[in-house]
Amino acid sequence: MSKSIADIRKDYTKGSLKSSDLPDSPFESFQKWLDEAISSEVEEPTALTLSTIHEGNRPRSRVVLLKNIDQQGLVFFTNYNSQKGAEIDTNPYAAMNFFWPELERQVRVEGRIERITSTESDNYFYSRPLESQAGAIVSDQSKVIPEDLDLSAEINALITQPDKLRRPEHWGGFRLIPDYFEFWQGRPSRIHDRVFYRLQNEHWSKGRLSP
Repeated sequence: MSKSIADIRKDYTKGSLKSSDLPDSPFESFQKWLDEAISSEVEEPTALTLSTIHEGNRPRSRVVLLKNIDQQGLVFFTNYNSQKGAEIDTNPYAAMNFFWPELERQVRVEGRIERITSTESDNYFYSRPLESQAGAIVSDQSKVIPEDLDLSAEINALITQPDKLRRPEHWGGFRLIPDYFEFWQGRPSRIHDRVFYRLQNEHWSKGRLSP
C-alpha cells in the first residue's frame, strides 16, 4: 500500500538563522547563500519559481533560471511574447522563490520587473551555445503548435547558417528590482527561522518572522 502524502514528513536539522547572522544588505546575503548553494553542488542552484499575475488576476508560476544578480536586481531571460512576458507587461510586479532542499533553505524575493537594455540582452544571447540561440529563434513560446512539428530539425538547419543567428527583438532579459527579501532556514518541529528585509524610503530594514 502506498504511503499517504499526509504522512510524509521531514525534520530539518542542518542549520539555524538569526537576523544578526546576515549582512545589512539583502544582496550580500543572497549572494552568500547562492554561492554556498553552488559550492555545495545543489542541483540547479539558479532555478527559481517565478510567479506573475494574469490579466484576469489569477497567479501563474513556472521555473526559470537566474542569469545575473547585481545591486540593481535579479535577471532572467525569456521570450517577451510568452505568457509570462505578456503578464509582466500588464502587471510589472512578480515574486521569485528559490528552494535548495540539500541545504534546507529557501529565499523569497518580491518586486517590480523591467526589461534590461538591448545591449545586455545581446551580450547574453551571443554567449549562449548555438543550439540555444537557434532555439530562441524558432520557438514561438507559449503558443499552441502541431503535435508533429519537429523543432529540433528547424534548430539543426538554423545552426548551419550562423549568419541567421540574430537575437530576435522579442527575446531578452527582465530584471526584478526587489523591495522585499525573505531568508528561510528549515528547523526541527517546523519552528523554521525566517529573516526578512523590506525596502522603505530607500532604506532596507531587517527583522524576524514567526515560522
